[in-house]
Amino acid sequence: MKEKILAKLKEIEKSKNVEILLAVESGSRAWGFASPDSDYDIRFIYKHNPEYYLSLCANSGYIDHPIPF
Repeated sequence: MKEKILAKLKEIEKSKNVEILLAVESGSRAWGFASPDSDYDIRFIYKHNPEYYLSLCANSGYIDHPIPF
């Protein structure tokens, strides 16, 4: 599963034009309370290119990207 998650993170980097600096597992699996049908919750810190931050347009401050497996 690790390889699939890493591949999806690379896809997010490319599609959203960001660089993921740190990714961690969160949720029930991270806390050791996962059931057999639990999903994988991944949180990450990312950065955009400098032009994104200098834009006069309103930009979203988060990426919410459900990934079906």
